[in-house]
Parts: sequence; structure tokens; C-alpha cells
Amino acid sequence: MFLRILWKLFGASRGRLAVALIALTSGAAVCSALLNVNLDADRKLTQEFRTLGANVVIAPPAGGSEAALADSSVLDRIAALRLPQIVAAAPYLYVAANSGSQPVILAGTWFDQVARMNSWWKLEGGWVFSRDDRDHCLVGFNAARQLGLAPGSSVQLRSGSNNVSLTVAGIVTTGGAEDNQILTNLDSVQDLAGVSGRVSLVQISVLGSPAEIEGVAQKLAGALPVFDVRTVRQIAAAEGTILGRIQGLIFWTIALILVLSMLGVLASMAALAMERRRDVGLMKALGGAVPRIMRLFLAEAGTLGALGGILGFLVGVVLARWIGQRIFGVAIEPRFEVLPITIALTIGVALAGAFPLRLLGRVSPAEILRGE
Repeated sequence: MFLRILWKLFGASRGRLAVALIALTSGAAVCSALLNVNLDADRKLTQEFRTLGANVVIAPPAGGSEAALADSSVLDRIAALRLPQIVAAAPYLYVAANSGSQPVILAGTWFDQVARMNSWWKLEGGWVFSRDDRDHCLVGFNAARQLGLAPGSSVQLRSGSNNVSLTVAGIVTTGGAEDNQILTNLDSVQDLAGVSGRVSLVQISVLGSPAEIEGVAQKLAGALPVFDVRTVRQIAAAEGTILGRIQGLIFWTIALILVLSMLGVLASMAALAMERRRDVGLMKALGGAVPRIMRLFLAEAGTLGALGGILGFLVGVVLARWIGQRIFGVAIEPRFEVLPITIALTIGVALAGAFPLRLLGRVSPAEILRGE
């Protein structure tokens, strides 16, 4: 009998309930989308930050000799740790060289690793994609202007008694120290400087939250006790700040959406309560207990909330994918743990918005039977 009456209630007030269902579905869709974005935001944002350069640096201890790091030992030991958070590790060897009478800093590195952690560099010309390419180089914007170089130019570099001839593949603008350097193959610079198997430092790009980055840095420090392992705190702090602000924004947006949805349900239920005064009066006149009548209306609101939550979750998945494409360039993957959260929130909103129906318990059967 309870379910039959509940079904009749849905059929008797389709217009009002449809308005409430639309309000709940709309709110649930936005909440579902934001929750999916929030759960995926850490991964997406840290991936975006990994294109902005290294966030961990391994350098010789203070007071150590120049070019103190052994390429074969340091890089091999980093690789041996098999840390999945490490996106790229680029060794660098810096050498003072001359191009004619002009001094310049020559940096030897692995271009394939540099490209993975610095895809934001502005490049005029082409990139050097192979770490084994000994014939080409990238020239910083300031160094190119000082030496009069352009893509395709040839540059002769000398360090001590050794010389090397390179072809400029591209001109890079980074806004950093690289603008004043010439970057080329690591082995070429080691041969030019006569320090085979040596590098000045290693820059590492680590994927993860600031806490995870610190954890990786501690593991590296434990594996390389004689070296100075430090995080680039500006980047790590920026990641934590942005993630915190995004999560705060999502929380307050969800709260606002839920309040607005509740107001929409409240308006619909207030009108519905006026329509049902006669029905409640007849139920009470026939001996219906107020708690049982209220359970009937609350079950109606709860069912409406569950239905709105399910529909809103499905719409929210599509909305989340659209947000991911617009912001991150890749779709946000749906998280099905968001479904029970969305349903619980919409049921809570529906029950809170159904407050006017609870006032029907005060209806006097005598007044209804007299037609008042």
C-alpha cells in the first residue's frame, strides 16, 4: 500500500516534481563534474607542471671540485632506484668556451630529456631530438644576438687546446640562464673540456604533489649521500598553492550549487504542499498517523533526490570531459566513486528542500472536511 500511494503521488504532481527534478539534476551534474575534476586535478596539474622544468637538482657538495659528478655512477644509481615519479633526468656539464674572441658558456646535456621537462621553451628553428647528435646545438637568444647566429649558422668553439664545430639547429628563449648559453651534446662538451664521464649537475623532473616530490628527493639523497639533493621550492610551492586554491574553489562552488538547488526544490515543494493540504487532511481523517504520512512525503523527496543524483552524475561525466578538454587538453576520466557521493548529496538537498511538506502534519482534518 505504501508503494502504491507513493507511485500515485508521483503521477498526481508531475509538473511540480519535474521542476524539482530538473533543479536536482542540474545541481548534481555540476557537483559531479567538479568532483571528477577535483579527483583528477592533482594528476593533470602535476603533469602540466612537469613541462615547466626540473623541480629536483642533484649537485656537488659545497666546496667540492668542479665537474664532480660521475655520469656513469650518478645517472645509473638514479635509474637503479626505478622511481615511477621521475619523468626525466637531464645531466648538465658547463664549460667556459670562446667563439672567436667572444666568451660563451657551453652546456652539454641530453636533449631528449631536456625536451620532456622544458616543452614550454620558445624555439626559432628546429629542435635537437637525439642525445647522440654531436653536430648540432641550440643557442640561447642572448648568446645568438651576441654572436650573430641564426638557425643554420655554423659556430666554432674553443676550450683550451680543443675545438668543436657545430651547426645551429635553433634559437631558444627561456627567460632563464639558458638564454646566455649554447647547448649541445653532453659527450661533445666532455671531450672539449677533457673531463670524460663528468657532469656538473643533474636536473630531475618529478611527478607528484609537493609532499611526494620531497619524498623522492629524500630517497635520492639516501641513495646519493655524498651529493647535495635539493628541491626547487618555488616550483613545488607553486604547485601546492595552486592545487590548494583549486580545491578550495571547487568546494565552495559545490556548496553554492547545492544551496541553489535546495532553494529550487524548496520553491517547488512549497507549491506542492499547498496542493496537498486536502489529501493530507483526508488521510488524517481516515486514521493515518502523522509520522507515517511524513515518511511517505520524505520517501518521495528521497526517491526524487536519488533519481536526480543518478541523472546528474551521467550528465556530469560528459561535463567533466568537456572541462578537461578545455583546460588540460585531455579528457577527465570518470571516477565512479563520485556516483554515491553525488546521490548522497542530492538526497540530502531534496530532503532539506522538502521542509514545506513536513508542515502538512499540522493540517486539521476538520478544516479540510468543512472545505476551509
